[in-house]
Amino acid sequence: MKLNYLITIVLFLYSLSSFSQEKPIGVVAFYNLENLFDTEDDPTISDEEFLPEGKNEWTIERYQSKLENMAKVISSMTYGPDIVGLAEVENRKVLEDLVQTGAMAPKKYQIVHFDSPDGRGIDVALIYRSDKFKPFHTKKIVFKDPDNPNFKTRDMLWVKGLYAGDTLNVVVNHWPSRRGGKQEMRVMAAEILRKNIDSVQQINPEAKIILMGDFNDDPTDKSVRKVLRADGKIKKLEKGDLYNPSMKTFKDGFGTLYYKGAWNLFDQIIISKSLLEQNSEKYHYIDNSFKVYAPEWMREADGENRGAPLRTFSYGVFKNGFSDHYPSFIVLGQ
Repeated sequence: MKLNYLITIVLFLYSLSSFSQEKPIGVVAFYNLENLFDTEDDPTISDEEFLPEGKNEWTIERYQSKLENMAKVISSMTYGPDIVGLAEVENRKVLEDLVQTGAMAPKKYQIVHFDSPDGRGIDVALIYRSDKFKPFHTKKIVFKDPDNPNFKTRDMLWVKGLYAGDTLNVVVNHWPSRRGGKQEMRVMAAEILRKNIDSVQQINPEAKIILMGDFNDDPTDKSVRKVLRADGKIKKLEKGDLYNPSMKTFKDGFGTLYYKGAWNLFDQIIISKSLLEQNSEKYHYIDNSFKVYAPEWMREADGENRGAPLRTFSYGVFKNGFSDHYPSFIVLGQ
């Protein structure tokens, strides 16, 4: 793998210098934490591998190291985003531990979380700086397949709140995985989410909406581009369509995870057209501000996976890394 093939690395100060025509007001990010489990047995889920006596020998020391590594990434990413969507968290406890760890603690992040029916016990969540974002309505969007009622996956999390003087809708996703195919499940997830978006836009066509998550599909896949109606070309957008700024990054050959010799960009941030209105007195998406955050210390240093995300475990060996995904973020400005 060529180093110049890797993810674009942009720290916040560099980002600010790139937006000389705009006034950045904050950052919205997403990060799949890859199995942030505590060390306690929960008999209602399959967490056996993440117990002190389990396959991964998941001791208090390893759990604390994982928390510190996750906190390091989030707090160093643009010096601490205002709003962060998270995936693969076991429960509220691990979130409470995370926001009290390292450089995250002074930011006083608050938590929005619901338990999901996922068999592995992993959920999505939202953490936010309460001095910047003030939620006033939260709900979970349940995935239901009428033809397969026993299929369980993560719920979607919809959070509506006040940000910089205007209402913002943030939706955190972790769609069904690619194990065993399941493309139709991700298409179904897109259909469910699209219906919820349509309901909001029918009431307020100018509603500000940010979708984020591990979609388990790339920006060019049917579920995202066709069903969700998210495109990377602003000129192609029609009424109600969404803008996917991660499309260009993916087409440039970058991604957030590396699998079988190729990059995927599952960790996307998608926005409503209303966030493109730069003449608005309210905040908007700063053009070209979507970035994948992948500093050198988060990468595999050598071998066939050089440049790929440095994971907590690799081939069963504890590497004390971070995640199999890189996080992504966008910058909002006025």
